[in-house]
Amino acid sequence: MSATGAVLTRPPVQAGGAPGVVPQVVLAVVCGGYAVGAALGWGSPELASFMGDFGLSVAAFAAAVSCFLYSRRHHGRFRPAWLLFAASSAMAGIGNGVWGWYEVVLREPVPSPSLADFCFLLFAPPAIVGLLVLAKRPVTKAGWVCLGLDAWLIGGSLLTLSWSLALAHTAHFQGQSVPQGALALAYPLLDIVLVSMVLALHFKRSSAHRSAINTAIAALALTVLCDALFSSPLLREHYRSGQILDAGWFAGSMLLTYAPWVARRLPGGDTAAAAPERAAPRTPPATGTSAATRPIAGSLAALTPYLAAAVCTLGILYNVLDGRRIDRVVLFTGCTVVLALVVRQGIMLLDNITLTQELAQKENHFRSLVQGSSDVIMIAAPTGILRYVSPAAAGVYGRDAEELVGSELASLIHPEDLGRVVHEVRRFLAARPEDEPTTRIECRFRAGEHRAGGEKWLNVESTVNRHHGGLIFNSRDVTERVRLQAQLQHNASHDALTDLPNRALFTERVSQALTGRRATDPGTAVLYIDLDGFKQVNDTIGHQAGDELLIQAARRLAESVRAGDTAARLGGDEFAALIMGDGSRDHAAREHRILEVADRLRIRLSDPYKIDGRDVRVAASIGVAFAEPGITPGPLMRNADLAMYRAKQAGKGCVKLYAPQMQADVVRRAELATKLRTALHDGEFALLHQPVVELAGGRITAVAALARWRSAQGILFTPAEFLRVGDRGRLKEDGDRSAELGRWQLEEAVQQAAGRHRAGHPVPVAVRISAHRLLDRALPPKSIEALLSRHGLPSGSLVLELADTDPRIPLEELERRLVALRRLGVRIALDGFGSGAAAVGALRRLPVDVLRLDRDLVDGVVDSARLHKITSGLLRIASDLGMQSVADGVDLPEQIVALRSMGCTHGQGMAFSGPLDEHRLRHALTQGGYAVPGPGSEGRAVMLSGTGLPVRHVKKGREPVSPGRVLGELPRRFGPGDGRDGAETALASPPLRPNSETSVPPT
Repeated sequence: MSATGAVLTRPPVQAGGAPGVVPQVVLAVVCGGYAVGAALGWGSPELASFMGDFGLSVAAFAAAVSCFLYSRRHHGRFRPAWLLFAASSAMAGIGNGVWGWYEVVLREPVPSPSLADFCFLLFAPPAIVGLLVLAKRPVTKAGWVCLGLDAWLIGGSLLTLSWSLALAHTAHFQGQSVPQGALALAYPLLDIVLVSMVLALHFKRSSAHRSAINTAIAALALTVLCDALFSSPLLREHYRSGQILDAGWFAGSMLLTYAPWVARRLPGGDTAAAAPERAAPRTPPATGTSAATRPIAGSLAALTPYLAAAVCTLGILYNVLDGRRIDRVVLFTGCTVVLALVVRQGIMLLDNITLTQELAQKENHFRSLVQGSSDVIMIAAPTGILRYVSPAAAGVYGRDAEELVGSELASLIHPEDLGRVVHEVRRFLAARPEDEPTTRIECRFRAGEHRAGGEKWLNVESTVNRHHGGLIFNSRDVTERVRLQAQLQHNASHDALTDLPNRALFTERVSQALTGRRATDPGTAVLYIDLDGFKQVNDTIGHQAGDELLIQAARRLAESVRAGDTAARLGGDEFAALIMGDGSRDHAAREHRILEVADRLRIRLSDPYKIDGRDVRVAASIGVAFAEPGITPGPLMRNADLAMYRAKQAGKGCVKLYAPQMQADVVRRAELATKLRTALHDGEFALLHQPVVELAGGRITAVAALARWRSAQGILFTPAEFLRVGDRGRLKEDGDRSAELGRWQLEEAVQQAAGRHRAGHPVPVAVRISAHRLLDRALPPKSIEALLSRHGLPSGSLVLELADTDPRIPLEELERRLVALRRLGVRIALDGFGSGAAAVGALRRLPVDVLRLDRDLVDGVVDSARLHKITSGLLRIASDLGMQSVADGVDLPEQIVALRSMGCTHGQGMAFSGPLDEHRLRHALTQGGYAVPGPGSEGRAVMLSGTGLPVRHVKKGREPVSPGRVLGELPRRFGPGDGRDGAETALASPPLRPNSETSVPPT
């Protein structure tokens, strides 16, 4: 037998337990004790009379109380039956009590008839009605007629037999009075009716309360049997109270006392008798002996009317064969029994014809539904053999139904799914049918050769029901649904373009690597990869070429890692790789191995890509982070990300290993960004101005606007100090803060310059702005025009210093932007001229009015002959182009002399003044300018007009005592570019010297 067959033959576990053994033992002991006492005569006639009368009365009243209490506690359809049984037992108890009153108390014969006789007669009617309540109610009028006919068939047959044997003799009264004769006939007739009801109910009782009803029927049957024996003339003449016949009546009362409480106990404390009143239970599949007894009971129920007619016929034949004259009562009763049998047979014949037609119609409907259904319906026998398969199997499985019938179900299920299916079937059969009527099973089913598509195994979903110990499978093909679910699951965890694992799946793999069985293997690392120059590919040759490049890069990455490693695309041009550790304990060895793998990936990803017949090159920046003990996926991937951006800062196209200092830098930048955000919100910024001086005569020709952060402690911080919050493009929020600061600086500079113009100091103001910021669409030319108009600043009074000459900036767009600004009267200055080839390219293309020499050239112009020549050449270019020249960072008098001799027209630096607040700036403008060294003053002290103090020549590297300090400018130490660093430049180049701070000057 197959595994599935073994499961199907396993009987389900029945719910509930057997009735209590203790009550049954007590009942048997009590009844047995009474029977022994009755058999031995109770030891004395007086005790025998007492036990025969009052003992029976107590037992009957006990039955009445038991049935009454049960009916009070349980409300349902059968409650009236137990109330009627209580009334019937109460009548029997009263009758026995009256009988004992005469025999035991008054010590005189019981009169006939007496009150006891009337009580005994009233015992039967309530019991008969109670049995009718317990009977299964017919659902049709024909059923009610058949039930009445069956009762008359049984009663008439018993009446015929009883009349032939004994009642005919009793009917002659034998000298008795009419009441006495009627009473003598009433007892057996009522007993016949009660026996008829007992027999009819035995085959037509309700399925609910089965054990309780059986016990009640047994109790009434035992009582009727004792009444029949008592009605016999031979036994009645010798009857005395307390004899063995009373033991039968006593046992009948005790059984009726126990009957209501005999029901099985169900889980949760309910009884089987009470459960059907709430919800009718489903009958479990019949198995074993119970299944065999049900057909027998059904056969007996069908044969009951015919057996009754046979009994009636035997009674008549007995009289005929004995030579007796057929009594008119027997003849009338027999005829009515035969007539009832004929009527019943006719009703059953018509009912059978109707049922046959309905059955045929339902069978046709069933056959049409089954054969026309797209689902496959299979019936498996308890042995696991398929007994029926619907025709839909040919279309679903590609196999004919006849081919499947007779085969084992286990042979058609995929071996990998068989164990799971067997386990589910066992669990389903072990559950109670009312709790789980059906279950669902999904498995792979063997397909036939005629199956479209050629699949060998199909995914099949089946709804399973119980069926005569076996199972019914309602199956459908869900192969396409399973394939679609698998595809959706794959798409949810993989990148749509490259088919590599996406960020979610990669994070899950990293989590498994950190917590799985290989979590203790050292050397596991995450590689974060970014393709440098990918944006240029999209901008130059199109996004379709960029997608092709990403596909090829993903293929190279997947081919370069081992089978146990994971390559993923995290988004955009960012990839990642999870490299599992090899178990090595040597830190240096595993670090060397991972760096070697990373460098190999870098070289492989940096090779030229063949796209649309052209070679496209990108570089790869890779960050590496090792899985330290206790680390989680989030921090590990973040560390690799930080290392990757450090590789991009280091020049791109290289590999960097994560170090804890990287995270500390991020925390520091975040703290500074928070402080900057708070300062912008609370208005803690101040705008200072540094004069731009004409080198020939010392006249102030312009002022440069410089932003300073005034801290809560009264300290001013330079841009190089308060804007070192991130790298360009690394943190978008930092760029937003820098842009916000730039807008504030431009607005404040224009407003203060307009105020100075109105006060009689019409000097232009220079505001540094990056080319990236200038190309930002959030700052259109009309916004600057509106700003100038709002504050009333004349044309030519605003100079925008272009602080960024990144070669990646599109010069055509920048040129159009600058031309539009010049039409508004805005002058353009090129800052940092001489610091690289990009500045020369910008000079060639852009409309520039002023050239600002880079301070690195100014620092060495006195001591370095090479820098002297370079600076001289640059200044000659500016002169030839008709541009003004401004030297940035002029801190020494000899620098003034040298620059002036080379043709430089203007200078800015500590040789004149540091950044000034508005009060000191207006004071300097009122003074008219600064004294400058005359010709031939190089190398000696020079007296500056208006101060009376000399400016001494000092060695290079030391800070001069400048006249600006005499005028009260802000004393401080400067790093490279401190005086001119704007927001954008500070983001790109952190200062090389320590941060400096100065006290807030008095205003």
